[in-house]
Amino acid sequence: MLSVICPIYNEYKYIDICIQSILLQDYPKDDLEVLFIDGMSLDGTRSIVQKYIDRYPFIKLIDNPQRIVPIAMNLGIKNAVGDVILRLDAHAQYPSNYFSTLVNNLFVLKADNVGAACRTDVLNKNPKTLAIKEVLSHGLGVGNSVFRLGVNRVLEVDTVPFGCWRRDVFDKYGYYDVRLIRNQDIELNKRIIRGGGRICIVPDTFCTYLARETYKGIARNNYSNGKWNILTVYYTKQLDSLSIRHFIPLIFCLSLILPIICSVVYFPLIYVCLFSFLIYAITLGWVCLSLAIKKQNSFAYLIMSFFILHFSYGWGSLVGLLKLPFLIKK
Repeated sequence: MLSVICPIYNEYKYIDICIQSILLQDYPKDDLEVLFIDGMSLDGTRSIVQKYIDRYPFIKLIDNPQRIVPIAMNLGIKNAVGDVILRLDAHAQYPSNYFSTLVNNLFVLKADNVGAACRTDVLNKNPKTLAIKEVLSHGLGVGNSVFRLGVNRVLEVDTVPFGCWRRDVFDKYGYYDVRLIRNQDIELNKRIIRGGGRICIVPDTFCTYLARETYKGIARNNYSNGKWNILTVYYTKQLDSLSIRHFIPLIFCLSLILPIICSVVYFPLIYVCLFSFLIYAITLGWVCLSLAIKKQNSFAYLIMSFFILHFSYGWGSLVGLLKLPFLIKK
């Protein structure tokens, strides 16, 4: 029995695509339940889910008044009846073999968590959104994240998106950390690895994440990601709750800000800032020019997308760092 858990909140634009891909799965529907854990959506998401519930008894809706993803996941796990738990995101769609491939590999590999590559796409395609798609699929945008870049063989990794676990994994390693607004999946996976567990990514399937399509949406999302990188380390008291790639934007922003501040005392330090930005600008320009030629994308939109991604992420981490003294004082 497979229990699929999908936290949702105001997913009107995406929920229908997500559910349609669930219905097309080749997994036996008699051995399947799908739990949508809703943060009391206000945009019509609930009515769309309810229409599917009326037709498919294996789909259920559970309220999550607190609107926090780890609380939604814990609610889903505790209400699930399956031997296997699989987590989905409503901003994504899944090929028909997604469920069966992950469940099969979970037992064949004797792993504690199994996932697949997460490709990035956009719902509405135009020069700007296609540039955003490329940025969120490129190493300069997402670092060395294996699940973003894809694999051609089974690998043991530090994390996967939308995991698939045996139910007893949560008894052994614990449930989701409800203090974490972001990074809850990464933190759980790091906890599994620290406990001696194995996390594998497989090449036989993939999911397609439908990215945000506006600069405002990208900035807001990555600002929050950056801030919660710092707060995740603070709350868990584990530096390895995340990976070094999560802190690169912060290091870059500090390489610009600190020399400017210190140049008040010793002016030549301003050249450190200029050198750091020059290296960044040259690298960014080269990558964007290559992508513009190879992918027929807009050079200007690529530059803007990378710039907003990097600086919103780094600024979020800096704000998280500045919040620490107040959290410690509390």
